[in-house]
Amino acid sequence: MPAETRILAVTNQKGGVGKTTTSINLGTALAAVGRKVLIIDFDAQGNASTALGIDYEDRQMTSYDVVVHKVPLEEAILETIVPRLDIVAGDESLSGVETELATDPKRSYRLRDAVRDFADRKTAADEDGYDYILIDCPPSLSSLTMNAMAAAHALLVPLQCEFLALEGLTQLLRTIEVVRSGLNPSLDIQGVVLTMYDTRNRLSEEVAQQVRQHMGDKVYKTIIPRNVRLSEAPSHGKPALLYDYRCPGSEAYIRLASEVLQRERALKAA
Repeated sequence: MPAETRILAVTNQKGGVGKTTTSINLGTALAAVGRKVLIIDFDAQGNASTALGIDYEDRQMTSYDVVVHKVPLEEAILETIVPRLDIVAGDESLSGVETELATDPKRSYRLRDAVRDFADRKTAADEDGYDYILIDCPPSLSSLTMNAMAAAHALLVPLQCEFLALEGLTQLLRTIEVVRSGLNPSLDIQGVVLTMYDTRNRLSEEVAQQVRQHMGDKVYKTIIPRNVRLSEAPSHGKPALLYDYRCPGSEAYIRLASEVLQRERALKAA
């Protein structure tokens, strides 16, 4: 894995905000412009895996095996239908991680250690690795989310344009401070992406304004609209960018990928 590999945890403890949609479509957009991307499906629902066409019978090794049984990361990696986009699948076994790792004092570092070991093996073999690793987190502040935050360089936070969105963001910011104080002092927010924006709903605009006032330039300029094609695509085992690349949702994720890359370049130049 190259030294410039960046690990981004796509996280928000609130469900239904577009974490998985963002993970798979951002990953696809990054792959489309030549980046090599690995998605780690860290949600017991396994929706990212399903949305990328990974059948259950093909999930012989999952992220559960990586963090619980310490299976080498490369043994769990599967190719997807998207060139340059791979995945470590997730399934319902992940719901047992909290219990199985309860007595391990280093339980929050299982994923970080797996990724580091994978990087060391790639370097030793003089092999190319991934430009980006995106971790699709579960909708809770569980051991899985703590593992993701401990492993990540930064967080990408999808935030639905609805009532109480800022309350959820405030809770997440408190959690980030806790993680910084112990597990991962360098953890930062790469950006907040506003999702499910409805141009017909005045509340969406009000929420967007409030979030921008609160978070400033941490909020991406790109806004992901509420879009039927984004919702339909997973049932066909495809990211929206393959299902209908001309739909407003796909076009928004292409713009988001451009913003993510711009921010990454700015970080390297700083």
